[in-house]
Amino acid sequence: MPINYEFKAKSIQNQKYEAVLLEEKADFKGVDFQKDTYFNVPNGRMKLREGNIENFLIHYLRSNDASAKISEVLLYKTAVESNLKTLLTTALGVKVVVDKKRKIFFIDNVKFHLDEIEGLGEFVEIEAIDTDGSRSIADLKAQCDYFQHLLGIKDDEMVAISYSDMLIQQKTK
Repeated sequence: MPINYEFKAKSIQNQKYEAVLLEEKADFKGVDFQKDTYFNVPNGRMKLREGNIENFLIHYLRSNDASAKISEVLLYKTAVESNLKTLLTTALGVKVVVDKKRKIFFIDNVKFHLDEIEGLGEFVEIEAIDTDGSRSIADLKAQCDYFQHLLGIKDDEMVAISYSDMLIQQKTK
């Protein structure tokens, strides 16, 4: 199973982060307008991501810690025009929908998301990704630490929970 070591932080500096990433010769993949539909599942989180760049059914297990953490991720590439969303909605029910504008960058195996989340604001996510077991957890953590320091992200800006959880909390207030 692929392993990500990742963190999310609240941001008001995404333009600054983008400038730093471009200065570091990050590979800009583009702007993706994504709709993540989260489904009711008994274990972990499952979402259907529909975008103009990324389209996946994603299941992941991750703790809710306001720091960099391990995330076990399973991805299934989906067809843009399919009835999968209808099938999952009927079978599991929709928990919440997250709409976002996401700028995607890569430096080697590290993926950067500069996000604008409808109803929540701006965030930055950094994912050090090991798809084949060739990188240790310590190496992935070191990559996250390095880029956190490079971008100047403070520990108190880290976010513990997913966008889906933030939106659910917002609705229950």
